Amino acid sequence: MNLIKSWGIIRALRFVFGVIVLVQAIITMDVILGLLGVLVGGMAFFNVGCCGANGCDTTYKKTKSDLKTIEVDYEEVVVK
Repeated sequence: MNLIKSWGIIRALRFVFGVIVLVQAIITMDVILGLLGVLVGGMAFFNVGCCGANGCDTTYKKTKSDLKTIEVDYEEVVVK
């Protein structure tokens, strides 16, 4: 299960920050701040980011069809 594995320092700091923001929102009775705390804490707890769990993976391999050369026509614009 991914919820209890892979807890690094950054993930723990994000979770603690989310909990601190959530507690502050409860103390000040601020709904928007509470939603932000739940969002940040939940993202750390479930180990997801803006791109998803592995959304920033860079293992994309180019194929020959990706390397096609496209002919571009240019038109000169003269301003007087």
